[in-house]
Amino acid sequence: MPLKLSLKPNEKFVLNGAVVQNGDRRATLVLQNRAAVLREKDIMQAEEATSPARRVYFPIMMMYLDQEESSPYYDEFILRMSEFMGAIKNPAVLEECVAISRDVMLGDFYKALNRCRKVMDYEQERLADVGTSVSTSVPAL
Repeated sequence: MPLKLSLKPNEKFVLNGAVVQNGDRRATLVLQNRAAVLREKDIMQAEEATSPARRVYFPIMMMYLDQEESSPYYDEFILRMSEFMGAIKNPAVLEECVAISRDVMLGDFYKALNRCRKVMDYEQERLADVGTSVSTSVPAL
């Protein structure tokens, strides 16, 4: 099944490891066969893996983009996912973590990335809640 990419002007994406940038106008590409594609907004640099969920996302992304050299990233994923699941108590999020792990084991890295984005959203909400409760309990100067 072909993949249709609608690109914004100057939008970058990774296609099978190559960074590609659109020109100055909107464009549509149709990929006729299976390829590893990530849009610029979904690409994370190593230094951006600054939270537990983001440290799970990064090795999945690397496995997706470099499936031939995925072994060290798989080991990192196992370590980070184990740490994350040990700290989470929410049953729905734990269930999502199990689904992410299953997708990774099956080699369906793109699906795992999509699921991991949901977990990152959950984490961000929790961190925002903690920040709000801390800031509201501190007296104003």
